[in-house]
Amino acid sequence: EVQLVESGGGSVQAGESLRLSCKATGYTFDEYAIGWFRQAPGKEREGVACFRSSDGQTYYKDSVKGRFSISGENTSPTVYLQMNNLKPEDTAVYYCVADCDSYPPRYWGKGTLVTVSG
Repeated sequence: EVQLVESGGGSVQAGESLRLSCKATGYTFDEYAIGWFRQAPGKEREGVACFRSSDGQTYYKDSVKGRFSISGENTSPTVYLQMNNLKPEDTAVYYCVADCDSYPPRYWGKGTLVTVSG
């Protein structure tokens, strides 16, 4: 059974950085593309970043390009989302997902809240 556990959310000021982590069990990067979705208050869930190890392809939502970066350690396996220059519109619950190149992704973590003020 695939399980995904996120950590690293919190409250920051605009312009600051956060790094989210997702520890995966029952899964390796070769099986599914892995990445992050988010859901802001009153809005639908949206894909933020997705990495597919089979061909090395990485996807970023346009509004986060140049600010967010996805990386991972297949030995753990753990995936990270480095978020720099955060903006208030980045405020959302962030979900680690496996099978992120499908919609909806097959596996979801419980989410971690990121709040950006200022």
